[in-house]
Amino acid sequence: MPAVYQKMGDALLATGRPIVYSLCQYGRQDVWKWGAEVGGNLWRTTGDIRDAWDSMTRIGFNQNDLAPYAKTGHWNDPDMLEIGNGAMTNDEYKTHMSLWAILAAPLLAGNDLRSMTPEIVAILMNKEVIAIDQDKVGKQGQRVWQSGEQEIWTRQLNGNAMAIAIFNHAKDEAKIAVKPADLKITGKWKARDLWTHQDVASPSDGEYSVSIPSHGVVMLKLTR
Repeated sequence: MPAVYQKMGDALLATGRPIVYSLCQYGRQDVWKWGAEVGGNLWRTTGDIRDAWDSMTRIGFNQNDLAPYAKTGHWNDPDMLEIGNGAMTNDEYKTHMSLWAILAAPLLAGNDLRSMTPEIVAILMNKEVIAIDQDKVGKQGQRVWQSGEQEIWTRQLNGNAMAIAIFNHAKDEAKIAVKPADLKITGKWKARDLWTHQDVASPSDGEYSVSIPSHGVVMLKLTR
């Protein structure tokens, strides 16, 4: 399989033009280990996603071990976004967008752009979340803490900054306490909530507690 994709990679390179090369073979033969070598800029890591909570979470939250293979110009691709297709709640779509941003995943809108509600527009066009996804350091985030149906992921960002996503998988609202040790941080950090677009209390100040709705997320950017 790598040899076949290498043929296309060589052909694209020979054009002398900048062309994005996406390998869509559903993660077979550990494509993340050789995708960049054949010229790939992104490679699907799973089967097809559906507009369903179980499908999105099964795919997105199983990308943790692939982080070492993502780098600038070469990305793990957990498939396109289902945001706005109607089978998930807006909180679930925020989780979808936040997780894909933490994963440094390609953001490919999979909905009908002609019929978006204002709420869906706000999710897909959240510039602060998109900036996390597009951060030039190019490092994929990873899970740093999990307890039952709650988990925390972090991602190193340019300028000694950090993105944090706190997820609640439960069917009910949950209050989650985050300690500096959970995030492996020391010193003082400023925090900004990327969905409310407000500066908030920082986890570096001690124990940070937040209530998260069912299937929801709180996403923060920490800066020194």
